Amino acid sequence: MAEATLVVGAMWGDEGKGKMIDVLSSKVQLCLRGQGGHNAGHTIVAGGTTYDFHLLPSGLVNPKCVNLIGSGCVVHVPSFFKELEDVKKKGLKTDDRIYISDRAHVDFDLFQAVDGLEEIELGKESIGTTKKDLDSPTFSSKAARSGMMIADVFDYDILEVKLRRLEDGYRKRFGDLLKYDVEEELERFKGYIEKLQPYVIDEVPLLRSAKQQKAKILVEGAQAIMLDISFGTYPYVTSSNCSVGGILAGLSLDWRSIKEVIGVVKAYTTRVGSGPFPTEQLNPTGEKLQQTGHEVGVTTGRKRRCGWLDLVVVKYSHEVNGYTSLNLTKLDILDDFETLEVATSYVHPSTGEALDSFPANGKVLAGVEVRYETLKGWKSSTFGAKRWEDLPTEARDYVEFIEKFVGVKVKYIGTGPDREHMIYRDSLPV
Repeated sequence: MAEATLVVGAMWGDEGKGKMIDVLSSKVQLCLRGQGGHNAGHTIVAGGTTYDFHLLPSGLVNPKCVNLIGSGCVVHVPSFFKELEDVKKKGLKTDDRIYISDRAHVDFDLFQAVDGLEEIELGKESIGTTKKDLDSPTFSSKAARSGMMIADVFDYDILEVKLRRLEDGYRKRFGDLLKYDVEEELERFKGYIEKLQPYVIDEVPLLRSAKQQKAKILVEGAQAIMLDISFGTYPYVTSSNCSVGGILAGLSLDWRSIKEVIGVVKAYTTRVGSGPFPTEQLNPTGEKLQQTGHEVGVTTGRKRRCGWLDLVVVKYSHEVNGYTSLNLTKLDILDDFETLEVATSYVHPSTGEALDSFPANGKVLAGVEVRYETLKGWKSSTFGAKRWEDLPTEARDYVEFIEKFVGVKVKYIGTGPDREHMIYRDSLPV
């Protein structure tokens, strides 16, 4: 039996999953993506070089790791090739190390044009998508059974009929607002067919072989649980399932192979796009977190909204995903605070009663009163710390408070951007 470790975001994304994935991928034979597309963003700093991954699995940084974009993903082919060229220019060798499942769905330029128009239609109620082609139209077409799998593009006749049908439907809806040339995209795909062929495989035999060889597998989550279409802050979510269950639905991975689920938690809270954010600090504290933490989206370039650590979110996330351990990131960003506020409960805006869990109702969530615990800051540098004993007492208290509240051990603590900036309180699971 193969052994799999899942690394997933426990908040609204941008928790810093890339470094944990980078560390683990050096010890595995396979790195898999099971959901999302190129609107994801993972940053890895290795050997002084910064790599920004979007669609490609971050395991490409490590030369012995084979990487798969799985069946639950959507693939924007031009972005795939551009990202591949970008990492090659930085010295990464990708030959025979990156594959796409033939069951993954195609994310056309048509969908990017439509995504922007759908946001315009929503007006003040816009979701705040990345406009990166897929927050709605690609997954909508998949669910409506009008989309196309990667396997379909190798039959040009099928590709042409289906893409023209999609374009015609959107043209009837949006009219002249749809600025898109179907002829141009069809012509480009003629060139992609041969170029794409070496990367496309049936993922089932690959994972069957991994199982037979008792391979070590890393599964890389994109986005995070609070952006999950079923368990997130709907409708301000992505269009795929970012939970453990959703990721497994996008891969032919035997559930019995899962040995570890690592939830990645930032030492404070951030999110991008629209939607309720109970602990957001629209004040100098939020600005300080944003500037000190360099909180700018890898994919979009948007400034992230920032606030205090929300343990209501993290505990809810654990109850949905079932973490075996936590990776706390960016602890060093809190080095210069006298005190730290940590959200521990929400109070219903109408009844005044403490809520039992994270609420589904957006209006309730937007109006909750947040109850905080105040913890003492440490006012000294933790940057680059590599041992638990090197942390100030107050920093250790902060970590232990998180552990006790969530009920999961914080085994890994990030103290800076480099892969070496990590405290290990336990051995790695692979």
